[in-house]
Amino acid sequence: MKINLSLRLTLAMMLLLMQCSCTTIMVWTGFRVRLDKTPITFLQADIPEGAAMYPGQKTPLVVTVTQPDGKVLLTEGTGDGKVLWEDLLVNASIVTVDSKGIVTLPADPRVSEGKVPHLTVTVPSHPDVRAELDILLRYDANFISNFSGRDGTPGADGLDGLNGTNGSPGSTDSKDPSPGSDGSDGSDGSDGQNGEPGQDAPSVYVQTSLRPGSRPMLQVSVLGDGRIERFLVDPQGGSLTIKAEGGRGGSGGKGGRGGRGGAGGIGTPNGFDGRDGRSGQDGWDGPPGRAGRITMTFDPQTKPFISMIHFLNRDGSGRGGPLPVIKEATVTPLW
Repeated sequence: MKINLSLRLTLAMMLLLMQCSCTTIMVWTGFRVRLDKTPITFLQADIPEGAAMYPGQKTPLVVTVTQPDGKVLLTEGTGDGKVLWEDLLVNASIVTVDSKGIVTLPADPRVSEGKVPHLTVTVPSHPDVRAELDILLRYDANFISNFSGRDGTPGADGLDGLNGTNGSPGSTDSKDPSPGSDGSDGSDGSDGQNGEPGQDAPSVYVQTSLRPGSRPMLQVSVLGDGRIERFLVDPQGGSLTIKAEGGRGGSGGKGGRGGRGGAGGIGTPNGFDGRDGRSGQDGWDGPPGRAGRITMTFDPQTKPFISMIHFLNRDGSGRGGPLPVIKEATVTPLW
């Protein structure tokens, strides 16, 4: 009776847990806390990697919750704490913050240049506490402008052939012998499919101009395949790599293995074994995509900083593409 009662309680608990959400289970087990049931005296928001971001960067936010007794709670995720992000409200300007506390600064520098991205963190269940955070801007990062072609899709592997069936046995009785029947042949494996070709990279056109000031910056626009990317690069520590590489060809699929012939049945005489099926041929690798041609026009004022711009334009097999065409001409401010 006790065993049956214990089993029923266990099953009931398992059913209850299955009906609850994962968050509910985490709170119930103490791995997470609900802020509406937690007294709070202070709130603080921080970016562990430093409160300075470059355009296009993603970085985690950590919020610290301090209780009246001095106990500190951190947000889940990067903070490795117990506070649920869904219990917080984050209002952001210039940057965006997702439901996991990941802060994103738009890649286009025109969106943030000359502005101060700002975060305000509040707790709806505790309207008397809030945290404010200004984010500084930096442009000394190693930026990448990627216009490379996509890799080709690998070919599908062939199907293995079916094994033959074994022959039925005869009789080895010397008084009443009978032959075993032959095993059937294994079927052929099918061929692997060819890989798809790598995509060609487009031609890419680059313009550079100088944003003057106490700390000069390079303005760069990169145009290719109908889209344009813009960068603001600090020559003191920053760089820009422009990629126009052909995609790698997809690998060919493996040919299917031929099926084994069935064994001949034992008898007088024994049956013959079936023939093994032919294995399928491997598919061909797809051809590599071609490298794109890069053409850059730079303003004379930017000449001292041209070395911070790098080019990569190999084809999908790693061979170098056309040499970049670089020319000097007047380029007005790009924005």
